Amino acid sequence: MPLDDERIQLDAFVEEYRSALESTLDGLTEEQARRRLVPSSTTLLGLLKHVTWMQRVWFEECVGGTSRRTLGLVQSPEESFRLTDVDTVASVTAAHRAACATARSMVTDLPLDTVATGHRAGPRTLRWVYLQVLRELAHHCGHADILREQLLDAEGL
Repeated sequence: MPLDDERIQLDAFVEEYRSALESTLDGLTEEQARRRLVPSSTTLLGLLKHVTWMQRVWFEECVGGTSRRTLGLVQSPEESFRLTDVDTVASVTAAHRAACATARSMVTDLPLDTVATGHRAGPRTLRWVYLQVLRELAHHCGHADILREQLLDAEGL
């Protein structure tokens, strides 16, 4: 992989972090996935819901040019962590997988130098979008790893 072209490497890293974040929910009950272990409202399930929203913002809004309102997305990152009564491990995971599939299909034929103009903060290249998504995924995988460790330790597992 270190000698593969840039696009192959970016896709591989993004996929690795997408899978890693999903796997932090493996074997957990609904209660465990929703449990708050830190003062903020961050939970393992909330993290997956947030990165689903984040990827939709960068790929569907920024690259695809469809507004958050039209996509039915909440407006702020803080809102994207909030769980509703209907959010389950299965439903949030399914939404994440659907968002990832949509993202893949939207960029499959676009070069990294493509300029995306759909984000409210202005134009940026697809390369920049990939790096931003990778940064966010890696950041939240670290959070999820720590939360899972706390959760399993509290359960004596």
